[in-house]
Amino acid sequence: MTKAELISEIAMTTGYDKATVGVVVESLMGSVKKNLGRGENIYLRGFGTFATKTRKAKIARNITLNTSVPVPEHQIAYFKPATELAAAVRNVKKK
Repeated sequence: MTKAELISEIAMTTGYDKATVGVVVESLMGSVKKNLGRGENIYLRGFGTFATKTRKAKIARNITLNTSVPVPEHQIAYFKPATELAAAVRNVKKK
């Protein structure tokens, strides 16, 4: 599902116009980005948690040049689904 399809589905469900729903979805995504950028976690009860993790420094390999490349410690964003969401996904049948 694309962002446009998500906006269309929410607009049909709620009865709001797509422009209004689009602003809300963009605002939500912007808020998630901003807060994760500040190192704050976002907890959505029944859905999941958006958070950051620290990846340790390591030595990677550039296989085309056959050299070692140092990768410094860095932050990554991750999503941990809530129990309800994980259970719903487990029960989905493959097409």
